[in-house]
Amino acid sequence: MKKIYSILAACVLGLTLTSCDDFLDYTPTAVVDEDKAFSDPEGMVTSAYAMLGDCWFSYPFNLFPYGDITSDDCLKGGSGPNDTGYHAMDIWTTLTSTTPGEMDELWYRLYCAVSRCNRALLSLERNGESKLGAETTRQRVAEVKFLRGHFYYKLLTVFRKIPWIDERVEDDGTQESVRNDQYTYEELFGKIISDFKVAYDVLPVKEPGQDGRANKVAAAAYLAKCYLNLAWGNGYEAGTGVDHINTNYMDSVVIYTDEVVNSDYGYLEDYGDIFLPEYKNSKESVFAVQCSDYEDDHTTYGRANWSVMLNGCWGMWSCGWDFHKPSQNLVNAFKTKDGLPMFDNYNDSVDYPINGQPTAQKWDPRLFHTVGMPSFPYKYEKEYTQTMANSRDATDYGYYTSLKEVPQRSKGETFNDSWQAFATNDYVIRYTDVMLMRAEALIELGRLSEARVIINDIRRRAANSVNKHIEYAADQCQIAEYPVSPYFDNKENARKCLRWERRLEMAMENGRFFDLRRWGVASQTLNAYFASEQNSTYSFFDHNGNVMEGAPVSYDENGNVTSAREQHYGQYYRDAHFTAGKNEFFPIPYNQLFYIPGLYTQNQNYD
Repeated sequence: MKKIYSILAACVLGLTLTSCDDFLDYTPTAVVDEDKAFSDPEGMVTSAYAMLGDCWFSYPFNLFPYGDITSDDCLKGGSGPNDTGYHAMDIWTTLTSTTPGEMDELWYRLYCAVSRCNRALLSLERNGESKLGAETTRQRVAEVKFLRGHFYYKLLTVFRKIPWIDERVEDDGTQESVRNDQYTYEELFGKIISDFKVAYDVLPVKEPGQDGRANKVAAAAYLAKCYLNLAWGNGYEAGTGVDHINTNYMDSVVIYTDEVVNSDYGYLEDYGDIFLPEYKNSKESVFAVQCSDYEDDHTTYGRANWSVMLNGCWGMWSCGWDFHKPSQNLVNAFKTKDGLPMFDNYNDSVDYPINGQPTAQKWDPRLFHTVGMPSFPYKYEKEYTQTMANSRDATDYGYYTSLKEVPQRSKGETFNDSWQAFATNDYVIRYTDVMLMRAEALIELGRLSEARVIINDIRRRAANSVNKHIEYAADQCQIAEYPVSPYFDNKENARKCLRWERRLEMAMENGRFFDLRRWGVASQTLNAYFASEQNSTYSFFDHNGNVMEGAPVSYDENGNVTSAREQHYGQYYRDAHFTAGKNEFFPIPYNQLFYIPGLYTQNQNYD
C-alpha cells in the first residue's frame, strides 16, 4: 500500500464529531500519495512552513506553559488547579512522565513538524533542481533547515534527551531505531547550529513582502541564541552558571548579533506597539509565526493563534479562559525608586497601582503594557476597563491578567465560536531580545560599557512609551537610565542589571524559566518565589478606601461591607518545590518511553 502524506492539517475537532463507523469508512481528503507529494518540492516546503502555527492550547509551540507557568512571572490560571494538566508545571512537585499528558502531545506534534521538514528536504533532493532550478533549490533547502532547527530547538529546550531524526533516517525508515541518548546535549546543539548555519550562509537578508519567511538575519539571531545557551553550561545547575562560562561561545553570540545590529531591524519606537496586531511585522520582528484575521485573508476563521487561545481575560472576551496570570512577584519587580529597579527590597511588600490614585511608589512603564490590572483600561481602551470581576478564580490566581498576546478588545477575535482565538503573531525572536542576548554576552566578556549602552537604549524606549497608550498612568511611572557607578563598575552588578532588564522587557513572553535555567539560578529563584507568592493578597478597597469595582463583597442593612477586606491567593504554592538536578528539564513522556521499550532513556532523577 502506498504511504499517504497529509499536506493540510487534519481538522481534529471535526473528526471527534463523527461516529467510529463513520470514521472507519471515511475517505481522506486533502491528502496525496507519496510520489505526487515528493514531485512537488515547492508544495512540500510550504507544508513544512505550515507547521509553524499548527498548534493548540494543549501543545502550544510558543511554550508558554513550559517557559512562563513554570517561572516566577506567572501563575497557571483558569478555573482552578484541575483545569488542564498544567498545574504540575506551576508547582513542579507533581511533574512526572505522565503528568501532564500535554507533554506527550507537544513531543508528538513537534516531531510531526520535523518530519514535514525532512520530507521537504527529500523532495528537494529528488526533484528540486528539475522543478525549481539549482539556485531556488539551494535557497529552499536552507529555509527548510532553518525550520527544522527551529523545531528541534524547542524539543531540546524542553526535553533535552531527544532522538535526532534527519532526512536520511526518514528516507531509510529507521526512525524507530534511533535512540534519544545517541548524542550529548552539546552535540545536539551542534546539529541544530549546523542547520541554522546552512540558513545563515545561503539565505538573503529580509526581502520586502516576505514576512514570516526564514532569512539570514533570523538565522544569525537563532545562532546567537544557541551559542548563548551553550555558553553557560550543560543546563543542569551543577554544571551551569558563572563558573562554567565558555567565552568562545560568548564570542560567537557577539559575532552573530553583529549581523542583526547591522540589519534594518531595530527598536520599535513605542513599547506598546510591539504587541498590537497592526505592528506585527514591524522592524522589531526578526522572526514570528504569522497569524491573520479572517477579514484580512478572506477565509472562514483566519489563521488564528491557537497557542494563546486560553489566555484571554475572563468576562472581557467571548470566552476568556483566564490562563497565564501574572504573579505578584512580577508586578513588584516593576517597582522603581528614583527611576531605577529596587533590586534588594522590591518584594518586601505587596503593592500595585490603582488607576487615578498615584502614590509615592512609582513603576516602570512596561508594567502597564504587560499586566492587566483592576481599574485600568484593558489594553489601553477605557471603554473596556478591567475590574475585579474579570478574574475566573481569584482565590487561587488573583486579579491580574496578561496583555501582550491579545489584541485590543474593540478589534475582536478572529474565531469566537465555542472557543476564542486571536490574530496576534507569535514572536519567536524580536530585536530587543537579540540585543539583550548581546548585552549578556558582552558583560561576561568584560565589555561592560557596551552592555550598558544597550540596556539604557532599551530603558529609554520604555521611558518614551507612556503618552501614546498609557497616558492615564503617566503620574505613576518613573524610569531612569543606569549610571556607570555602581551599576556597571563590575560584572556582578552589571549582570544583575541585565537579568532584571531581561525580566521586565520580556515578561510574559514565554521564556523566563529558560533564562533562570540558563543562568543556573532556577532552584534558588523559584523556591524563594514559592515561599513568598503564597502570601499574595489583593485588597477589595482602593487607595482611597472605596470598594473596588467588581469586588466580591456583601453589605449589611446599613450599607457597611461585611465580607473580608482582601483576597488571599497563591496558597497552593505551599505544595511547590523545584528540585535542582532534576527539574531543569522535563521528563520524557511515558508514551514515548514505552512505545518501543528500551529505545529511549529518561532524563535524570525522574522515575
